[in-house]
Amino acid sequence: MRQLLFKFLGLTILTASLFGGWQLVRYQNFVEAPLNIDDEGIDIRVAPGTPLSALAARLEKQGVISDDRLLVWMARIKDVAADIKAGEYHVEPDTTPPQLLQQMVKGRAKQYSLTLVEGWTFFQVMDAIHGNPYLEQTLTDLDPEAIMERLGLAEEHPEGQFLSDSYSFPRGTKDVDFLRRAHREMQSYLAAAWDERDEGLPFETPYEALILASIIEKETGVPEERAAIGGVFVRRLNMGMRLQTDPTIIYGLGEEFDGNLRRVHLNDSDNPYNTYRHSGLPPTPIAMPGREAIDAALHPADGKSLYFVSRGDGSHVFSATLEEHNQAVIKYQLKGRARTFSSSP
Repeated sequence: MRQLLFKFLGLTILTASLFGGWQLVRYQNFVEAPLNIDDEGIDIRVAPGTPLSALAARLEKQGVISDDRLLVWMARIKDVAADIKAGEYHVEPDTTPPQLLQQMVKGRAKQYSLTLVEGWTFFQVMDAIHGNPYLEQTLTDLDPEAIMERLGLAEEHPEGQFLSDSYSFPRGTKDVDFLRRAHREMQSYLAAAWDERDEGLPFETPYEALILASIIEKETGVPEERAAIGGVFVRRLNMGMRLQTDPTIIYGLGEEFDGNLRRVHLNDSDNPYNTYRHSGLPPTPIAMPGREAIDAALHPADGKSLYFVSRGDGSHVFSATLEEHNQAVIKYQLKGRARTFSSSP
């Protein structure tokens, strides 16, 4: 009887050893073999809160891995089972299970991009955000005031508060988080630029510099002219001259503007953005300025010019006197036809 018991125990131990050895070989093959994906790779989405066991089961069902339990075991052995990051992961061919696990633990998710263009208004920013299929939309049907409240910026005007730039983000990023990031970038850049500003500027706060930067942004599409235009406006402000800049008029008109700016708009439109009738800066920015426009407001070009007029090709002619300016207007705007002018820039 004792001999029979010893034989049974020996057989059990041998069987367990063989089974354990077979499992070890199977696990080793699983670890070393590439995932079953085609030459173009595969995108794997991991929703927030997804347990590794559920993800592994889905990958096995899709045929990406041979056994979901082995992926879970590997993660537990490495003590990273609870460290998988949510996101969308593009997995290249020849990726092994340990490499896939490391990619998801490191959070190296697929990135998408959205560019906020210099000179856009807040409404254009929101149109771009609402139209992006990779952002999670939580701000739809909210007016600007409600959006700013969601951002924790209640009572602040939204215009110009977000830095023009190209932003990368993973799929599923919330629109409110995207805006918070763009706002942080603006505040960070504006604060650093303010600390390095030139002396003698007509600004008491960084926000006032932001307002002028937005006007500079809308006045020219030629990067090399921004500092020169900044110089004109800074000199006008320091001298007490009105800015008399068309982009502020257009912004103040809003939906009333039909693409044709008329003299009646300049003379009769009595809103705080009419810089032909009101001295100083308008109450808020009129668009999103980029870094270069902010720099132009805080480091304007030296000179004596107080006027500028478009050549019609995007560039401008700068003049120090009204007489010189009027001649430039005749040449470039009226094609040689003289008439009487006001002192507009």
